[in-house]
Amino acid sequence: MDRSGPVGFFDSGLGGISVLRETVRLLPQEDYLYFGDSLHAPYGVKAPEEVVELCASAVEHLLSQGAKAIVLACNTATSVAAAALRQRYPNLILIGTEPALKPAVERHPGGRILVMATAMTLKERKFFDLWNQFRDQAEIIPVPCSGLMEFVEQGILRGEQVEQYLMERLTPFMKVPVDAVVLGCTHYPFLRGVIRKLVGRRTEILDGADGVARQLCRRLEEENLLSCRTEQGTVTFQNSLDGPEILELSEKLLHYQDET
Repeated sequence: MDRSGPVGFFDSGLGGISVLRETVRLLPQEDYLYFGDSLHAPYGVKAPEEVVELCASAVEHLLSQGAKAIVLACNTATSVAAAALRQRYPNLILIGTEPALKPAVERHPGGRILVMATAMTLKERKFFDLWNQFRDQAEIIPVPCSGLMEFVEQGILRGEQVEQYLMERLTPFMKVPVDAVVLGCTHYPFLRGVIRKLVGRRTEILDGADGVARQLCRRLEEENLLSCRTEQGTVTFQNSLDGPEILELSEKLLHYQDET
């Protein structure tokens, strides 16, 4: 692999940009190539076999453009396809994502923790193993949020529509104090401000973006693939919809301030 090549990012849509922006902060000297498969989003309602093939196609697309590492910036895709992709590409640096349940439990032992994610993520073996690992250390409550990522895909990040959706999902669990909310889909950090409004200031909201960025940094360093330059790198967006509107929204999300 060429250390001057870009780091590839892939998500079923635009959610992975929440992970990308954290990575750009940590490694600003790198070039980044982000591919969003908005044409086929959401992945959470598709058969696992279809998800694997869509992810493999995206990986091939990024590798064909010289990607030196790939971040699978989608919890559903990671849960369903990461193992198969690592078998297909054994020499590739492939970083996946998972709900930030471990840090939530470590910060709130014995606490009450909500995990917001797509229905598929919550049904996958990967999440069950994660939940099983920590279930004796905290009260962990899965909250299926199918349909929530579509708000981000449409650029609806605030307002009555998304507030009403979240109120219906979260209010039943807020009658008893909640210590933490884990955002188990990479789209959800863009809705952090609305979620904060509903859960209050005392509830910590966590996502896994920082951990993914740090793991990528470690792996690039191990393989001697970190960029040597000192100037700011570039970010290039591509999308399976291939329209100016989706690319403009991608740029907007990269710089979006989701919670004040």
